[in-house]
Amino acid sequence: MRIYDDIQLDYQDVLLRPKRSTLASRSQVDIIREYNFKWSPASVKGTGIIAANMATTGTMEMARVLQKHNLFSALHKHYDAKELINFLKNNKEQFGNNDLIFISSGVGQADYAKLEEVMQSKLINNICIDVANGYSPYLIQYVKKVRQAWPEALIMAGNVVTGDMTEDLILSGVDIVKVGIGPGSVCTTRKLTGVGRPQFSTVIECADAAHGVGGMICADGGCTVPGDICKSLCAGADFVMLGGMLAGHEESGGELSSKFFKTDEVTLEENGEVSYEIKEKQFKKFYGMSSDYAQEKFYGGMKNYRASEGKVVEIPFRGPLEHTLLSILGGIRSAMTYIGAKRIKDMPKCATFYRVNRQLNNIFGAE
Repeated sequence: MRIYDDIQLDYQDVLLRPKRSTLASRSQVDIIREYNFKWSPASVKGTGIIAANMATTGTMEMARVLQKHNLFSALHKHYDAKELINFLKNNKEQFGNNDLIFISSGVGQADYAKLEEVMQSKLINNICIDVANGYSPYLIQYVKKVRQAWPEALIMAGNVVTGDMTEDLILSGVDIVKVGIGPGSVCTTRKLTGVGRPQFSTVIECADAAHGVGGMICADGGCTVPGDICKSLCAGADFVMLGGMLAGHEESGGELSSKFFKTDEVTLEENGEVSYEIKEKQFKKFYGMSSDYAQEKFYGGMKNYRASEGKVVEIPFRGPLEHTLLSILGGIRSAMTYIGAKRIKDMPKCATFYRVNRQLNNIFGAE
């Protein structure tokens, strides 16, 4: 047994240092990056935000909106092959290509059979191989199998939190390594297993390892506000995957429900009786993919050798996704002007961080 006693940091433990800049306006920055990869010959242009491949965020409806802003989506793995092929056909007609879409796969035989059927359509080139424990030997074996079958595919796989495994995955055929264990808002892996690593330190180490061998990383989980995305990009993340920040919208999955609340406002009726105003609030369900709810919904129940590593929450309904996306992109542009980064790719080399004990003044609430 050993203890790594280097300080490990999350996004809330740091703030970006502002710097003298020649940028006079947010409109002068370029948030579109051209991505070129280690293994795939594809060249893709976009802003590196990816909707997580969760059932509530990796939806086709969300993908359509994200693409309008040059943002990526990883569709969840519970669509069947026919649904995916039909969507990809229609999406290609609408947007001209499917470059900003990833289809997701587990590592089982049924997953591979579905992947074969979709890839044979020639409509998609991007694959997200998703397992909870990226240190399993099954992931490396599956990556090699997929890379051999489709040498030109763009492959994203994970999740891991250390540089050594990041390098192993890239050298085995992965273009983008998904990093993060336990930072998600509806993930309870750390609580149940005690396993994980603070996400900011994860991104720094894994990005350095990936870039050293010609690969890239996607920081998966832990972002709660646009500023966290900016910090992740500055720490070296090529892509940032979002779940909770995109949940609860019209385009999100999850059941919509209403609740009624008695307010503090009262009315004195003519007959002397007091009536209270009742207000309706709408909520959308958001859940981790290893939760009891998700296992029951998609697999018929939790296997007896597993335990739930996710939770279910109800998020106040947030309306259309558009407003949230504009807030995120506006935050990135503003951060770039503060640190003097003209291109989004330049953010890491323009970034200096302060380590802090507190980053927000929440005297009037946490909103």
